[in-house]
Amino acid sequence: MKPFMQRRSLLALGALLPLSALAQPGVDRPQPRLPTESLVFETRDGRRLAFTVEMAIQPEQQMIGLMFRPEVRPDEGMLFDWGAPRESSMWMRNTITSLDMVFIAADGRVHRIAERTVPHSLATVSSNGPVRATLELTAGTAERLNIRVGDRVRHRIFGTALD
Repeated sequence: MKPFMQRRSLLALGALLPLSALAQPGVDRPQPRLPTESLVFETRDGRRLAFTVEMAIQPEQQMIGLMFRPEVRPDEGMLFDWGAPRESSMWMRNTITSLDMVFIAADGRVHRIAERTVPHSLATVSSNGPVRATLELTAGTAERLNIRVGDRVRHRIFGTALD
């Protein structure tokens, strides 16, 4: 096929795909493990559930997130710190394992939980309101540990870290 026809075919294909499918050029492998911090859930029944979370702070880190990671350990996750409250919209593009997404308000309260998200999906998973951070955990964690909306998250970005 001549270069002109190849470009024309690619343009036609691009018109059929959602813009999100064309995003993140060059991303084809997991990012290196990010710096970690401790995070604790305090459930409404008084339990404390400790996790080690990778801190996704920079836009480049947040763009890749947990893409291409074959697993997330049961006591680990990735915390996306948005810096200030905002609507959080996530997707599962190039994410090969199902996740629970926990949307956390600025005061450290769980605002919403999206359980068992679909790997590779381009569907938007939204916080449905402003949140300070989004925490990704292995799928089924919220159900297994009975984490629910209103539970408190202890972490420095919410000003709620345990001493």
